[in-house]
Amino acid sequence: MTTLEPQRDNARADKLAYYLLKAVNKAVRYYRMLADGDRVLVAVSGGKDSLTLLDLLHRRRQSAPEHYKLIVGMVRTDFHCGRAVPEAWLRAWCEAEHIPLVREEIHIADDLARTTTVSKCFRCAWLRRKALFEMAGRLGCNKLAFGHHADDIAETTLMNLFYNARIQRMAPKMRLFEGNLVLIRPLAFVEERDIVPFVHASGFPVGGEPCPEGLQSRRSVVKRLLREIEGDCHNIKRHIYRAIERYEVSLMEDSHA
Repeated sequence: MTTLEPQRDNARADKLAYYLLKAVNKAVRYYRMLADGDRVLVAVSGGKDSLTLLDLLHRRRQSAPEHYKLIVGMVRTDFHCGRAVPEAWLRAWCEAEHIPLVREEIHIADDLARTTTVSKCFRCAWLRRKALFEMAGRLGCNKLAFGHHADDIAETTLMNLFYNARIQRMAPKMRLFEGNLVLIRPLAFVEERDIVPFVHASGFPVGGEPCPEGLQSRRSVVKRLLREIEGDCHNIKRHIYRAIERYEVSLMEDSHA
């Protein structure tokens, strides 16, 4: 049986990208995420969020005031990686758009099997981030872009509140290693419900099964809670985002009082 690649609707993809880029540009301006001469390592797992981030960052170079270079960083593991496009497809896409792709394989299955103090999802993500930090250093990249979106930020805020008794969000921009590397999340103002139709219109052949560990994670519990509340409050994620921003501003004002 032959599996057909999803059909691309160029006109619809371009139209949706236009509106998504409004949100990306807003985040880039507000947090000063990009500057002339940046070398940006884009963390691409091959899932819908990271592919959307890569596509949008590439599109905006045509008209952006900043001139920056993109490099795709892909980390593959010997553990279940979840839904993603075939690696050959991603490599062909990058070659067509003249974007370098760097792949690294790490072995984490044994480490995760011994993990008992934290969730496997947390440990897996930590090990992947470590590999990307090291990759960025080797490639001389001063920025590392992740595909986390507004839903991820809202979920992390609630997870920290519920499980860690801490009011803290996933930062849209963060300086690491004494400022030598800056982590950015250009999709901070983009909601997942707006990413899905763009992925379909773009014809990204995302396949495979979700990671079984992720389905039972704390994040999945919070995701379901937000989805239920969203039926009554459509802007719940934006409200969480604004609330945490006001809280952070008040802390800054108190510290300078």
